[in-house]
Amino acid sequence: MSKIVGRFAPSPTGLLHLGGARTALFTWLYSKSLGGDCLLRLEDTDAERSEQKYTDSIINSFKWMGIEFDQEPVYQSRNKDNHLDKAQELVNKGKAYYCDCSPERLKKIREEQQKKREKPKYDGKCRELGLEKGPNTVIRFKNPESGSVTFKDLVRGQMEVANKELDDLILVRSDGSPTYNLCVVVDDLDMNISHVVRGDDHINNTFRQINIFKALEESVPIYGHVPMILGEDGKRMSKRHGAVNVLDYKDLGVLPEAFLNYIVRLGWSYGDQEMFELKELIQIFKDGKLNNSPASFSYEKLLWFNREYFLKMENKTLLELLVPTSKQFKQDDYSAKVINLIKERCSLLSEFENEGSYFYDDSVVVDSKDASKVFTEQAVTILKFLVEGFKELTNWQVEDIKSLFNEVMEKNEVGMASVGKPLRLAITGRMNSASVDETSLVLGQEKVIKRVEDVIKSYS
Repeated sequence: MSKIVGRFAPSPTGLLHLGGARTALFTWLYSKSLGGDCLLRLEDTDAERSEQKYTDSIINSFKWMGIEFDQEPVYQSRNKDNHLDKAQELVNKGKAYYCDCSPERLKKIREEQQKKREKPKYDGKCRELGLEKGPNTVIRFKNPESGSVTFKDLVRGQMEVANKELDDLILVRSDGSPTYNLCVVVDDLDMNISHVVRGDDHINNTFRQINIFKALEESVPIYGHVPMILGEDGKRMSKRHGAVNVLDYKDLGVLPEAFLNYIVRLGWSYGDQEMFELKELIQIFKDGKLNNSPASFSYEKLLWFNREYFLKMENKTLLELLVPTSKQFKQDDYSAKVINLIKERCSLLSEFENEGSYFYDDSVVVDSKDASKVFTEQAVTILKFLVEGFKELTNWQVEDIKSLFNEVMEKNEVGMASVGKPLRLAITGRMNSASVDETSLVLGQEKVIKRVEDVIKSYS
């Protein structure tokens, strides 16, 4: 068997979105899991809409994701001469022809076909005229008139369409520019592409491209078409469903490992397993199942994956991600303890700064509404018992702090909520936080005593 070579071929007319990232990941993993290569081709023939900023963003998205293609990117626009040579080869073989039908005539044909509820297609007027190249001629592909095009899709199984359903599509426009389907076939040949995994919106193009491969007497790649991704409302993914640019997820604070793990599960499965490392995926992807029904995007599920990766990550590694942009975290034991305590409460890197802020503030600010609800006369009395107990503790350990809580509850004949709620608000300024005993431990004896005493002074 010849070497496996896959490719991802985005158009740099926009940013890389989640659907494109998933297709790229599937293509890359499939090629790698078969021991092959995967290449990046930038289909930049739309000169008016293709921009360098989009190319840069696409490449940077893959760098963030950890996807490394096996060669430098291929630019489709640089292969124009070869595209045109192959079109001429088809003309010379009698597999394509020049057509001089005017736009007005083509429009009239389409309108008449639509009136008859027929599928709009070229009527073949110039097919056998043997016209020469002229100032307004195009090159059309001479699509077979009988038989059918068949291929076995990696995702959908056997696919077939009758040739009579296909058109004599234009290969080269009157201005001398090659069209999409010709460029793709020629580039795939030049890059020795053996496998093409792409979105199912390309299925109709695949039938046409297979016929062009055959007309050139070349081997046809193996194709797989993955279904679209739907939003949580069951409609096709769009801007309203969340971030569009892959790098938006980076800016939000999603880890690349979590992003990859999430998108690989949008249409691919390996038994009941949910969590995968990239090295593992490279080994097993070919053995998993590509699903033929659309996957649904869930922002909450993405956040779940991200949080799971936080919990698995070493605190030191997490700090390495946070410290460069943080005003509070440092590479020290105190920050490591804070991170360890709050990471199960964070779903994004961007949430750590706020979630951990009260560990670094000199004092906490308590919302007046929360204070009026929580710091009742009984609560202040309980805080007084607590602060006296805190001062007497010689060992500042969780077990000792918990024992003090139990003593105060017993003396005041109250439950844990009556002790924990006012203490939490006093030392964090929040109604919700990590466990109050662990929080007290990390804050330290001195800070806890001071904050509780400040509240007692303000609300006695």
